[in-house]
Amino acid sequence: MSKSGDLVRLADAVLLPGFEGVTPPDWVRRRLGEGLAGVVLFSRNITGPAQVARLTTALRAENPYALVGTDEETGEVTRLEVATGSTRPGGYALGVVDDVALTETLARDLGLDLAACGITIDFAPSADVNSNPDNPVIGLRAFGADPDLVARHTRAFVRGLQSAGVAACAKHFPGHGDTSVDSHHGVPVVAPGGIEDALRPFREAINAGVRSVMTGHLLVPVYDPDLPATLSPKVLTGLLREELGFEGMIVTDGIEMAAVSEAYGIGGAAARAIAAGADAICVGGEHADEATAIEVRDAIVTAVADGLLPEERLADAARRVRELAVWAASSGSTPTDNMVGAGADGMSVTTERAAHNGHAGLAAARRAVRVTRRTGAAVLPLRTPPHVVELAPEMNLAIDKSTPWGVAGPLAELMPGTAVTRFAAGEASGAAIEDLVALAAARPLVVVVRDVHRYPWQGEAVRHLLSARPDAVVVEMGLPQRSDLGAVHIATYGSAPVCGRAAAEVITGSL
Repeated sequence: MSKSGDLVRLADAVLLPGFEGVTPPDWVRRRLGEGLAGVVLFSRNITGPAQVARLTTALRAENPYALVGTDEETGEVTRLEVATGSTRPGGYALGVVDDVALTETLARDLGLDLAACGITIDFAPSADVNSNPDNPVIGLRAFGADPDLVARHTRAFVRGLQSAGVAACAKHFPGHGDTSVDSHHGVPVVAPGGIEDALRPFREAINAGVRSVMTGHLLVPVYDPDLPATLSPKVLTGLLREELGFEGMIVTDGIEMAAVSEAYGIGGAAARAIAAGADAICVGGEHADEATAIEVRDAIVTAVADGLLPEERLADAARRVRELAVWAASSGSTPTDNMVGAGADGMSVTTERAAHNGHAGLAAARRAVRVTRRTGAAVLPLRTPPHVVELAPEMNLAIDKSTPWGVAGPLAELMPGTAVTRFAAGEASGAAIEDLVALAAARPLVVVVRDVHRYPWQGEAVRHLLSARPDAVVVEMGLPQRSDLGAVHIATYGSAPVCGRAAAEVITGSL
């Protein structure tokens, strides 16, 4: 078969590349017209709901069945609200509240927002059981560390999102929670003893009718000691298709991630993933250009010609992608006319929904807050504006670095005059902390951390601050492994602005 013929179109029909800019480049338009499956939107493609609606309308003018996906998990991982931070708390906070009706309602609201923008598939929820507190990439993205809790909230999230006409995508199969390596950089290994617990949320997602499952670039020796799940027929075909009975679309996590591309290259990993049982290739988080998309397409074509990838398997993958696209096209995931015609920020048509979402998300964040008081002194509520010190670790690649977080902003709104100092790694020296302690001597002190147990520099900074100011309030906006820090310890189970606002309300007594 000629490379310019049907085989090339089949290869294009399983690709979901990313691109640069807030309007579709010419190569994306052209390729969509030639049969490209769709695209993935990242933060770089998004300025607001109305702009996204115009973007997706332009994409579908080239191909009405184009899939448009994004990572909108709420909480820390947000794309649609990256400029302002999510108006909804993330998975772990919802797990702490443990109200499945609330999870389903927030997921449905999210789905309505995505559908109004023309987004077809949301790469959420994270169905991972975060049983390893040192996990560097999942953490608060999961609903929790208990398999049953994660399973019931995964199911609720899937129901809510898909009831709004947006395909859910349970990830990262077969479970990234019990790992200590970030698959962006290496190959995590899943311990054999926890695999059944890890699979439980995926079983529930499949029972709930989830339309898509995303592979994790994970080595699961109990199933395949040699190949990561994304490249393993034993995991994708044997386990996911045959044992668990999943019939929907299997999409890879970013194929350029080192866990799979380091050994085979981006194109080689993509071809092997399709051969293993994946149906769609997600690429473009880090390589968002036409040359990469062509490289992946041509590698798939070559793999068929060389006998590595049966043409029937490629055709089956394209069929499953098309089936999801047809479902999405008939489900209402297209931008509304008034959204497309709105102003640059979409406020003329989204203000009412944004206000509703903000209220519902804030109510959920308030319910997730846990306060531990360790002194009989009346530390809270604060009566005078505090000095807030925020210890800011470098986040993993799933979290956009520009996503707003913290407590100082919400506190300043409630208590004007609040001061703030933010330290990154390497900045919280002993001298810097001594200077800060002197500067804040006449004020209450609030110390904000994220995953303090995973970052020795944060732990050392907190010890130094508390030795000088034992009356300080500590707010943990990551995973709280201990609550014995500070005169009052506040755990928000998330760093989204609504979580910061909930903490600020506790601190000021304005609930």
